[in-house]
Amino acid sequence: MKFSTLALSDEMVSNLDKIGYEKMTPVQAETLPLILEGKDVIAQAKTGSGKTAAFGIGLLSKLQVKKFRVQALVLCPTRELADQVAKELRVIAKFAHNIKILTLCGGAAFGPQLGSLRHGAHIIVGTPGRILKHLNKETLSLENLETLVLDEADRMLDMGFIEEIDKVLEYAPKTRQTLLFSATYTNEITFISNRIQNDAVSVKTVSTEVKNSIQERFYETKNKVDSLIKIFSTFKPENIIVFTNMKVVAKEIAEKLAQNKIDALAIHGDLEQYERNDVLVQFANKSCPVLIATDVAARGLDIKELSMVVNYDLPHTEETYTHRIGRTGRAGAEGIAITLYDEYEIENAMEYKDEFRIFEGSEALKKQNNFEMKPQNVTLVIEGGKKDKLRAGDLLGALTGENGLKGSSIGKIDIYDRQAYVAIQREFIDEAHKKLSNGRIKNKKFSVWVL
Repeated sequence: MKFSTLALSDEMVSNLDKIGYEKMTPVQAETLPLILEGKDVIAQAKTGSGKTAAFGIGLLSKLQVKKFRVQALVLCPTRELADQVAKELRVIAKFAHNIKILTLCGGAAFGPQLGSLRHGAHIIVGTPGRILKHLNKETLSLENLETLVLDEADRMLDMGFIEEIDKVLEYAPKTRQTLLFSATYTNEITFISNRIQNDAVSVKTVSTEVKNSIQERFYETKNKVDSLIKIFSTFKPENIIVFTNMKVVAKEIAEKLAQNKIDALAIHGDLEQYERNDVLVQFANKSCPVLIATDVAARGLDIKELSMVVNYDLPHTEETYTHRIGRTGRAGAEGIAITLYDEYEIENAMEYKDEFRIFEGSEALKKQNNFEMKPQNVTLVIEGGKKDKLRAGDLLGALTGENGLKGSSIGKIDIYDRQAYVAIQREFIDEAHKKLSNGRIKNKKFSVWVL
């Protein structure tokens, strides 16, 4: 079904066509007509189903650009997801001029957010805690709010945000459109919907979506780190997220893998925001093949092509297991999900046994001699970003200019407020570092280092 069949402006349809939104995904086809009618919607849709565009197109289509007030609020469980949602909304919003979308998340300095809010915004995307802080300090007003979106509502409940959400709602008008998107459909989600929505229409598209193609394997082992290395050696995945239940274990695994010549980084709740950025950027731009993560730390992390997921620890619930493994095998690609369990976890592991999942002993895994995992890229950090008016084109120009690198040796570019990250093919990293260190970007010298 095409977007042109909906009650959207010609400008919106034309922009959707330009950015490659050719046909609606199941969740978009089911929810958009309802959202455009102004109805409250509770939708079950997994990550990668196109749900951001579903609510994004809906709220942007009724936005009054000349009315420079906050008309829509999107609540997300994590900073990473909020950034991702805001980025997609900005692309969709190109159909009209001067639509301002602002992210307000914890972990970022409060002062700059105050400055941005003083200049006004049409749409706010953020985490419940930071949104509430601005509401309490009266630096944010929701009196003109028309659309409220709860994205990944089940995750927000898991993370204990229900009180903050309730308090945020006290500042919102009673008459509004409320859209709730969740990957799972628990009793708690239904209860929340009944409390905050008005005659919400329920949409479940999970069964009509193309299922992720995932091979699920379980290995009993006496030494999990040793088995982990053998898994990498046996299957040779390009990039892997290894899930653990405890942050202290995440650090230990990363250290042990590094000792075995496997490049790995850990992400967990103890990291400062800049450290989180460093880790996530390196994993996303292929400067590190293995990410060790706790469930909370990995939420909102969107890697479109992930070869493998490993459960180093058995998840506490089958719901968590589904969330974890659903990150691989997307968009028609084959994915592998592997779960390790030891003698103390046998009973819980057996609950996962069915006719499709493969259960084997760790002796089925082999480690090749001199096995190691090195990244495809290395990341350069430039001490300058959006605040310095740096754009991706400026960095590309500085690297590929006279006697510079080929464009093909430069990977993903991420630009934050104060820093920029550029992925460079490993064999060209010294050349790239020298070129940026000795040269100028926009006629200005910036500090540059290898991450």
